[in-house]
Amino acid sequence: MKKFLIDELDKNAHIHFIGIGGISMSGLAHIAISDGFKVTGSDRAKSEITDKLEREGAVIYEGHDAKNIEGADLVVHTAAVKADNPEMAAAAAEGIRLIDRAEFLGAVMKNYKHAVGVSGTHGKTTTTSMLAHALIHADTDPTISVGGVLDLIDGNIRCGKSDLFVTEACEYTNSFLKFYPTIALITNIEEDHLDFFTGIEMIRESFRAFAELTRGIGQVVAYGEDENIRLALDGSGLDIITYGINDKNDYYASDIVYNAGYPSFDVCRNGEKLCHISLNVPGDHNILNSLATIAVCELLGVDAGTAAKGIETFRGTHRRFEKKGFVNGAIVLDDYAHHPTEIKATLKAAKAFPHKRIRCIFQPHTYSRTRTLWNEFVNAFDDADELIITHIYSAREVYDGVTDPDRLAADIAAKGIDAKYTEEFADIAEYIKNTAEKDDIIFTMGAGDVTAIGPMLVK
Repeated sequence: MKKFLIDELDKNAHIHFIGIGGISMSGLAHIAISDGFKVTGSDRAKSEITDKLEREGAVIYEGHDAKNIEGADLVVHTAAVKADNPEMAAAAAEGIRLIDRAEFLGAVMKNYKHAVGVSGTHGKTTTTSMLAHALIHADTDPTISVGGVLDLIDGNIRCGKSDLFVTEACEYTNSFLKFYPTIALITNIEEDHLDFFTGIEMIRESFRAFAELTRGIGQVVAYGEDENIRLALDGSGLDIITYGINDKNDYYASDIVYNAGYPSFDVCRNGEKLCHISLNVPGDHNILNSLATIAVCELLGVDAGTAAKGIETFRGTHRRFEKKGFVNGAIVLDDYAHHPTEIKATLKAAKAFPHKRIRCIFQPHTYSRTRTLWNEFVNAFDDADELIITHIYSAREVYDGVTDPDRLAADIAAKGIDAKYTEEFADIAEYIKNTAEKDDIIFTMGAGDVTAIGPMLVK
């Protein structure tokens, strides 16, 4: 199989990655290494991720410097890297080709006969991981790119030898419009990334354009009960396969039962029972994720029963309902949920487990998301018995002068929820250690560095 990532590149070319320590960029670097390219990269600091790349043969530079790109034939950068980055500036001055992460990933996809892009406001990482379990169990030998750490593949990337590639497809800055999917999976569409999108209409247009990439060459698999998906795809004339809970969808769940918070159900297609699944991850949202996985697998020639057995081996990715340990008999869980819908789904899933109290430590992610979805955040924590909000993880943004997490905590407390603001992680950890009781469920929640609190508690 032809495995050159970029048509114009010689197989011995040198590719440099700016921001190589990121979860997605490191995966692309791994693919480049496995295909025989010389790989170098830089990031602000080294990490376990960059250490692994060095063991595979990459040269990693700590910090950014123009001399790091010497000899490079192609420079790949993340969307967060600015034009004044010394490596970006040097590449531009020397006429070295510069592309962003999404364009590079799209170039990878072009080399595969079957390329699955898993998109949606929520559920991308979990659904991609379920697909990994199902497809590997079916011996399809896929290449997989996950936006999180999956134990099955010992990281976030798996380089297979077949003509099958599966990757997350993020809508932020319209990155996924640079992809080449033969199957476009859309799990849901909601307002998010409003520092880029002007509103839900623009978001729907973006997903419509992503779906259009499959016209004449493949299919769209979509959650059939999502109103925004319907509005986005209505009248498209694309080959669309739907899934959902009700039997109006092509694939649907029936006879759903719960065992200690974990759902079991029959998977049906057009009135016919295909298989039974007993999930080892909690929550109604994971019923939908597994239905989407079955639909995609059948399109790829994997029968539903085989896919279901693979799905049943999935016990979650890191930072998705991840057990960190115990403190005073209370279980400590870490979750990436950072959008109001994700928060609601995670807390609802937790409520199905036997517990004394659900105690949530939440770190808002970016000022723009917190500001634009303020009312949704205020109403997202109804299933929590106690909520501690900490400082906002700014990521790519600077303080906007108006979005204050202590005020968010106050607005939530005004609803009658036990909510408060605490700035420092150490103070939060000390409070929880002093008050945790047997059978409490304690969440650290958010897309930032709030995950650091877990080890403080279980240490």
